[in-house]
Amino acid sequence: MQVEGGDPARALRTPRAAGVAGVLFALLLAAVIVLVRLALPGEANGAAAAVADPSRRDALQTALALVPFGGVFFLWFMGAVRDYVGAREDRFFATLFLGSGLLFVAMLFALAAWAEGLVGPAGVSQLAATPQSWEAGRHFTYTVLLSYGMRMAAVFTLSTTSIGRGLGLFPRWLGWLGFLVALVLLFVVTSVPWSELIFPAWVMVVSSRVFWSSWKRPQVPNAA
Repeated sequence: MQVEGGDPARALRTPRAAGVAGVLFALLLAAVIVLVRLALPGEANGAAAAVADPSRRDALQTALALVPFGGVFFLWFMGAVRDYVGAREDRFFATLFLGSGLLFVAMLFALAAWAEGLVGPAGVSQLAATPQSWEAGRHFTYTVLLSYGMRMAAVFTLSTTSIGRGLGLFPRWLGWLGFLVALVLLFVVTSVPWSELIFPAWVMVVSSRVFWSSWKRPQVPNAA
């Protein structure tokens, strides 16, 4: 599908950029979630072991180092999608798309900045002396990530799916998949461990679909 009055070559490049950015973001976010899950035990009685284990702190530091790059690729993904949709976008869903995406990135960055203080030298010394502080930090991390961040991801998924279905960019199966993912992120993610991985998996599917469809689109012949 081509934006009216736009450059055909640019219209072909934009979904490819969105696809590449989405794939990179999905891989980075999945890696961050896995590392955080491994570094911060889900059960409260694992706090003392987490403080004493340098490998867990290293895993958390690695996850924090990946967060800025994931945020950059997510913003790139959002920008490329909005540019591809152009003037055809619905203002209501476009507002939800932009607002939820920006809030998701903001929460991710704020959480990473706060967690950086926990695993720094001063933070580790304080947590070793008071393990209950580590438990409070673990609870705060999962609360922001799951209760708030993934709820914004659900709104982003729902708005993106609605835009894609409304413009005929998504097939029916991908539309239903998006609605299912949004429901999981809204109501299931806080009670089922590791279920938050469904969001980067959905982004990977959508990005792969957009990227693949850009190659299948017929080339526009040059004017004589």
